[in-house]
Amino acid sequence: MNIEIRSESLDQLPCSALVAFGLEPSPASTGTVERLPAETRAALEELQASRELKGKLYECTLVHNPAGVKAGKLLIVGAGKKEKFKAGHLRRLAGCAVRYLRARGVRDAAWVLGPGTTLADDAQAVVEGAILADYDADCYRSERENDYRMDRFGLAGVDAESSSRCAAAAARGEILARAQNFTRDLVNEPGNRMTPTLLAQRAQEMTGRCGLECQVLGTKEMEELKMGALLAVAQGSEEPAQLIVVRYDPPEAPAAPVVALIGKGITFDSGGISIKPSENMHEMKTDMAGGATMLGVMQAVAQLRPKVRVLAVIPATENMPSGKAARPGDVVTAMSGKTIEILNTDAEGRMVLADALCYAKQLGSTVLIDAATLTGAVTIALGNITTGVFGWNQEWVGRVLASAAAAGERMWQLPVDEEYRDLYKSTIADLANTGGRYGSAIVGAMFVGEFAGDTPWVHLDIAGTRWANEERPYQAKGPTGHGVRTLVHLLTHLAA
Repeated sequence: MNIEIRSESLDQLPCSALVAFGLEPSPASTGTVERLPAETRAALEELQASRELKGKLYECTLVHNPAGVKAGKLLIVGAGKKEKFKAGHLRRLAGCAVRYLRARGVRDAAWVLGPGTTLADDAQAVVEGAILADYDADCYRSERENDYRMDRFGLAGVDAESSSRCAAAAARGEILARAQNFTRDLVNEPGNRMTPTLLAQRAQEMTGRCGLECQVLGTKEMEELKMGALLAVAQGSEEPAQLIVVRYDPPEAPAAPVVALIGKGITFDSGGISIKPSENMHEMKTDMAGGATMLGVMQAVAQLRPKVRVLAVIPATENMPSGKAARPGDVVTAMSGKTIEILNTDAEGRMVLADALCYAKQLGSTVLIDAATLTGAVTIALGNITTGVFGWNQEWVGRVLASAAAAGERMWQLPVDEEYRDLYKSTIADLANTGGRYGSAIVGAMFVGEFAGDTPWVHLDIAGTRWANEERPYQAKGPTGHGVRTLVHLLTHLAA
């Protein structure tokens, strides 16, 4: 999809479809419909009077050969009730328009932007929504959706004075959306096409394109570092574990903070000896979504170039049952020196993160942010809509939540408290890797946090939000890339 700034007047703009939005209950005279020529709005008033145009959220009304404009079609997207509308909704409305139009063979559309001080922000959100909506998880189908994808998407109604500002915002939106789609591509890969070695190769390809430094540590290096927790998870698989380290280190950045992004990279999770039920086990190819998220963030950071030091640490392995696999009841020693009793081999994500956090600290990080498909329990609490956020340091938790709100990604803080520590005490080791059924999302997060020590640390449990179980008007079913935009916003605004 090519993104273009269209400077023509709306009545003279040539395109297959012009898109505007209207608000309930008067979609013919609200939103960006107000910017359309009077003749066009008069025709829409007739549709509104006959209740063919209502403005309900994501309702799409397509007008062929519309009066007053040169475009072949006019699409009015409903934006819902005025009192509930926020500028951030533009992302989903643009996505809704793209998915609606391309299903009808339209490959060239232009979105009418509204005038005002938020023009640049609106342009960025619309571009993000359009590119994200043009994604489908169909790379292995013999009949793909490529024939229905959008070729050109324009931003219309931009005056000469605002053109450069709008173009810069659109370029930023394109960088963010393509980074998020890169994450979605990684998460969508099946386990046989995304082993730890192949994930490391994809990371090296991306960093090579973007000019980032990438180092991949193998089993021998992890043994030398005494990463007993990570290696215990990896030992049941025939696939060798990989520890991926990506650095962004601009010379003009201050010495601190050094932000480490740690992403769980379990490329397939069978549960190990504590094997999962066979139903829906195929979804466990997505257990590396945390690692994929951090690679997407690093791709965007490399292109946006904020003045902040960032590194990503991604422990990548499979969790498999075999004669070599770790057993329930085993005790291992993590890189930090803490001993861990493995009560359940399916609680492996916190094990690999334990050593990854310790290594990130050794590399000089002053802030630790991890993302992981850590617990099914977080989906019981928050469903598939909202990411759970945990952390010892409220300042940094607040920064993440503020960035999530700005980026339009739903996140919610869940508690961490000393009393929960009793749930994961071991009778024979420093820690147990599970604490039972109740509060298990909190226990999982706090276990990871034990290895952060006094370093500011925030944990994102994306188990529910890494995948959309059904198609939405603005989004395909499949991987979401949730969290990429939030973390990029955080990093770029830290620099500012």
